[in-house]
Amino acid sequence: MRVDEPMKWPVRGREVLASGKVTSFVEEQVDTPSGELITRQFITHPGAVAVVAWQEATDQIAVLRQYRHPVGLELVEIPAGLLDVEGEDFVLSAQRELAEEVELAADRWDVLVDILTTPGSSAESLRIYLAREVRPAPRPDGFVLAGEEAHMTWAWVSRQDLVDQILAGRCQSPSLVAGVLALETARLSGRLAGLRPADAPWPVRES
Repeated sequence: MRVDEPMKWPVRGREVLASGKVTSFVEEQVDTPSGELITRQFITHPGAVAVVAWQEATDQIAVLRQYRHPVGLELVEIPAGLLDVEGEDFVLSAQRELAEEVELAADRWDVLVDILTTPGSSAESLRIYLAREVRPAPRPDGFVLAGEEAHMTWAWVSRQDLVDQILAGRCQSPSLVAGVLALETARLSGRLAGLRPADAPWPVRES
């Protein structure tokens, strides 16, 4: 009862109801263990990575302000991006996103937390890294911010201020909330030295 376990109920039928640039909307007929046939609709997703870039000397975290059209908000977020480069290691994806979005690199990387963002309606899996020993870095050659990203701003923000705003309900991005509160838990419980290495297995991606 203490950990998630791989399980896959038999799928009797599957239909792609709509396909988009990144995700698809699918419907599956699923056999339950009791013999009932149920229908479930959900969104496929390639997965994503996010980065809590923590400047320990000043106790600040790099955060963005980014417009999110579906919810009609400009959210406070941490650097993040899709796993949309075939065969790219997860931590390399995170390092690329950090450079692309806030022009930073880091010399120390650990896995902070893995989450399934909305498992009742989406297959999205998200790994959040903790990046430390942070330094300025150029954007990758040829990369140009476009769409909502072209209008992003970013800044270093106090870790404590972020915790306060999250608990007050004023910051709602799932990657920010999960990442910052995971850092707070690890910090207060003395577990920073025991975080998983950057190349730690990610079981949900294997199943």
